Amino acid sequence: MSPSEWEVMRIIWTKKGASSTEVIHLMQLKRAWSESTIKTLLGRLVEKKMLQTIKEGRRFFYQPTVTESDAMNKVVFELFDHLCSMKKGTVVLKLLSDLTFSRADIEQMQTLLNEKIKTAPVSITCDCLPMNEDCTMHSEKC
Repeated sequence: MSPSEWEVMRIIWTKKGASSTEVIHLMQLKRAWSESTIKTLLGRLVEKKMLQTIKEGRRFFYQPTVTESDAMNKVVFELFDHLCSMKKGTVVLKLLSDLTFSRADIEQMQTLLNEKIKTAPVSITCDCLPMNEDCTMHSEKC
């Protein structure tokens, strides 16, 4: 999904479905987008099977076909699939440093990390190059 489509989906996920009129109204409170732009985004999301359309008289009601958490997880895992395995921890540390989390979120992370450390490898191998190729970019010993 494009960043604009994400914005539309966030409204629909939050509202647990919404009419086109409602989506247009709420999007226009956030962005200076025309009605036709928002309708185009809705149409694209239907084509991508992210939304289903339910016709109610002359109105259209949009229902998500994928959960917000499934969509977020898919995007994050796709991004992390493109990163060097050695660098993923650094990226997560940067996110932890820069983002704001609730106390409950932090407590859950601490609990999970305490469990993961029990089976964590000592180091992670670079996977940027094919096997048996020397990695000199990421560490002395890849």
